Amino acid sequence: MNLDIILIAGRFSLLDQSAQDELFKECLKKKTGVMVGGVYNSGVLANPTENSTYDYIKVTPEILKKALDIKKLLADFHIPLTAAAIQFPLRHPAVTCVVTGSRSVKELTSNISDFDMDIPDAAWNALEESGLINRIEV
Repeated sequence: MNLDIILIAGRFSLLDQSAQDELFKECLKKKTGVMVGGVYNSGVLANPTENSTYDYIKVTPEILKKALDIKKLLADFHIPLTAAAIQFPLRHPAVTCVVTGSRSVKELTSNISDFDMDIPDAAWNALEESGLINRIEV
């Protein structure tokens, strides 16, 4: 018997793609869907500042730099960091849905807008070519 779906948080995001190394391959093999939460990595991908958190602690300078570099590259394509953070996980075929937390109608509306935004392949390719994100592996 296989699980229909699993939830993973924070391990398949713009800052951490480690879940695809083994877990996602096994999920595809067993036809188990993956629900991804924690797409903002505790907040740093929602608003990267030196006061942000990553993995529930104060962000390190290295992680902050990476988040800011991703944000800067996306700005060249007029893409908000939050939109890329929400949409990135769905690029992997093992991922069946993304879970976001909305504390208000304003946040819900913003999440929907970010989800509906068209992100061109050129933006994802630029992130991969710059080494800021790993290529999707199946």
